[in-house]
Amino acid sequence: MGCNAMPRHVLRLTTRIASSIDATHLINLRAKEDPRAFCRVFSFDENLAEANQPYSVDDDLLNEAEVNGNWTPQEKALHEARLKAKAKRRLRKSSSRNSTSESFSESGELSGGDPHSPKGKVNTSDRKSRTGKGRGLPKKGGAGGKGVWGAAGMVYEDEEPDMRDPNYDESAQGDTVYATVVPEVDEKELEKMVKPIVQEYFEHGDTKEVQMLLKGLNLGTHKFEFSSLAVSLSLEGKASHRELTSRLLSDLSGKMLSQSEMARAFDKILKELPDLILDTPEAPQMLGQFVARAIADHILPMSFLDCYKGKVDCEHARVALDRAEVLLTMKREMVRLDNVWGVGGGLRPVKHLVKEMNLLLKEYLISGDVSEAEHCLRDLEVPHFHHELVYEVVVMVLESTGDTASHMMIKLLQSFWKTGLITVDQMNRGFQRVYDELPEINLDVPHAHSIMETFVDLCYKEAVITKLLRDACLARGRKRFVSEGDGGVIKN
Repeated sequence: MGCNAMPRHVLRLTTRIASSIDATHLINLRAKEDPRAFCRVFSFDENLAEANQPYSVDDDLLNEAEVNGNWTPQEKALHEARLKAKAKRRLRKSSSRNSTSESFSESGELSGGDPHSPKGKVNTSDRKSRTGKGRGLPKKGGAGGKGVWGAAGMVYEDEEPDMRDPNYDESAQGDTVYATVVPEVDEKELEKMVKPIVQEYFEHGDTKEVQMLLKGLNLGTHKFEFSSLAVSLSLEGKASHRELTSRLLSDLSGKMLSQSEMARAFDKILKELPDLILDTPEAPQMLGQFVARAIADHILPMSFLDCYKGKVDCEHARVALDRAEVLLTMKREMVRLDNVWGVGGGLRPVKHLVKEMNLLLKEYLISGDVSEAEHCLRDLEVPHFHHELVYEVVVMVLESTGDTASHMMIKLLQSFWKTGLITVDQMNRGFQRVYDELPEINLDVPHAHSIMETFVDLCYKEAVITKLLRDACLARGRKRFVSEGDGGVIKN
């Protein structure tokens, strides 16, 4: 390097001082012309000073020049301006350093950024607190944050599916079992729901089906009313219905109904007897038979009758209880009162049915009560065997003496025909049986053929039989022989 050569840092400092002197001179000129422009230039100079990094070498040189006393007035003014800008820059840095330290978390990560850079711009829509006044604890005990499912060892319980959930899928619930809840039957709806079950039972007689239907109903506290309703319906029906009701109560006892519930049901029927008599006058006697059968079948306790002794004010209830006590006294040695309602029509032997029909007709010839005869025939419950009644009527007419029996029997058959108790088929079968057995009957009744023809003509006139049936009787009449003295010639 030559002797006349200037050091590089001295040359750089000289250049910066020269440029600063020119800038200061320019600022003075602008300040005289426009003070506002001077303020703007000065503020720009301050910003420029903040943006630029200070050079420690330049500061040392300026200080050395100040010590030597070689500054010009322009350099001194520039130096003072730079000192003021430097003091302001230090003050701003210290304040920003304090605010930045408050935004640090305990983990040591910086939460803020440079506001002048795109990445450091503050998001005004962020709800995160920037005050730095939190408790200082990690979220969720350190188990939160992005990509974290929870603390180690945490067990989540299975949630039950909610049918009200909009995302609920019934098919996705594999082994879910749903229980059917049946509401309790109201007392007002009980009769509407139970009555069809009892009426159907009277047709098929299957007690197991009734049990299955009752299990589907939630009778609740009204369970005993099923027994009382079944007994009330059977009182209005036939003897076979009452027999079926007794069997049903026996099968339900212990399984679905207890003795206390049965006793409660019969107690209710005893209180309803005054109303039941209006439709069924024989209700007290029938109810007494029900009570006796229930005690014999161990449906009711043996002390049931003793609880009512001397405590019954209703006359009809006393009749029913007395009837039950008499039956139990008569049948004391019998374990069960199986025949209290008699035997059903389809199960009775033919001889027994024939005997009952003969007794029915004999009582009618004595009393002449058509309605009673009709009631007795219905109680037999053998509509398929009514042709036997027609046969017995015709035989009685043939064996009787006089016309009284003939007219009474025609009146009886006419009543049965009009009410539909005896059908056309049963009427034809009864008369046809007499036609077939007429030769044998003629051995005991010599004038059977003539009586038969007369009776058939009267029945046809009263519209009891058809013309075809009457013609069949005349065509099968016996061959008539000539009287004595005609030479024994047979008349055609």
